[in-house]
Amino acid sequence: MGASYHVSVDWLGAALSSVFRASGFSAGAADVVAESLVESDMCGVASHGSMLLPMYVARLRSGSVTTRESAEVVSDFGAVAVLDGGHAFGQLTGRQAMELAVDKAHRFGIGAVAVRHAFHFGRAAAYAQLAAARGCIGLATSNTRPLMPAVGGAEPVVGNNPLAIAVPSGDGPGISLDMALSEVALGKIRLAEAEGRAIPDTWATDVDGVPTTDPTAAIAGMLLPTGGPKGFGLALVVDVLTGVLAGGAFGSGVQPLYKDPTVPNDCAHFFLAIDPARFGDGFEERAAALAGEVTGSRPRPGVERILLPGQPEEERRERALSEGIALEGSVMDGILEAAELVGAQLPARPLEEESNVR
Repeated sequence: MGASYHVSVDWLGAALSSVFRASGFSAGAADVVAESLVESDMCGVASHGSMLLPMYVARLRSGSVTTRESAEVVSDFGAVAVLDGGHAFGQLTGRQAMELAVDKAHRFGIGAVAVRHAFHFGRAAAYAQLAAARGCIGLATSNTRPLMPAVGGAEPVVGNNPLAIAVPSGDGPGISLDMALSEVALGKIRLAEAEGRAIPDTWATDVDGVPTTDPTAAIAGMLLPTGGPKGFGLALVVDVLTGVLAGGAFGSGVQPLYKDPTVPNDCAHFFLAIDPARFGDGFEERAAALAGEVTGSRPRPGVERILLPGQPEEERRERALSEGIALEGSVMDGILEAAELVGAQLPARPLEEESNVR
């Protein structure tokens, strides 16, 4: 049993930002991290939203995440750079890295930036879309601790590594792919555990590799790759593009987010920006035409309309601006407890308790 709540976007952003400011961040940096979590909730990606606040605060207080607000440039050569995140929030170093990649793309046609000694950066789509907003094709990815077995294997060797690509398309609807390479992100299973819900048996296995509907058993076990061998292969390549390429942690070197908060997560990120103008004129018009062919295609019976990748999330985001965000009671409890822990003064709560029973 427990309550669920409805909050405004403004209240949630101000509440989270106040917690990060009380934890030692400047107002600007606190707003960036808070915005990342709120945007995830707005887009319906609760696993990367406000539910992460208690874990973030625990890691800040234990020292495995620092209050650094930018990454150190390790090397910068033409279209390529390597940054050291110094275990700072990935939202801060990730934005820095993608901005640098876009600057390089505008100069050289392409920009690639790898970040080592990084920390969780939230939704990968946010960074790809940042590049698209500046006229570039953007790619963003990260490695995570091993959660999936190799094909035929009985122990985890690769993470549920996210991969996002966003395409600029002028005034038309954009194409924005964002996917974890497991069937679902681990955060969705943790959310199900917190809410006391069962999960589909296609999401994960228990410790013995047997598919399970129990989220607690799934967290102790292994995630299943999307598309079987194809998902596993893509996840393995992402580990190469991130930790191996950046000279950071990869495979078993990447540490769990939720296990020991004193041990740095030590993941790695990779950002790529491509300036399509260097390939000739008319890219955005052609991209918009392709998007139009997709959305204008005939739906099967029972389907109202065809959507582009990223379009459902963007439509949820737009609704949230006017309708607000629904938060589970466990998530609200986490926000209030984190605020009390760091001595943050939350804004007056313009929230409505929706239900006392789940």
